[in-house]
Amino acid sequence: MPRMAEPARPLLQPNAQNQYDVTEADLPLACPMPQMYLWNSHPRVYLPITETGWAKCPYCSAEYTLRR
Repeated sequence: MPRMAEPARPLLQPNAQNQYDVTEADLPLACPMPQMYLWNSHPRVYLPITETGWAKCPYCSAEYTLRR
């Protein structure tokens, strides 16, 4: 009997939220984040968040807050 293909994992939608909490483990911060698929999103941009604790993506307007 032929083996059936495994079901595909659901995509982690990039920029699916307007606000994200991130930690120091997520630094350097990029939008979309590494765990998001890039094929249906904007180009990756690195965001300066360490000095203020907050950053906003110039492409999708997602807001990131650094939780220390």
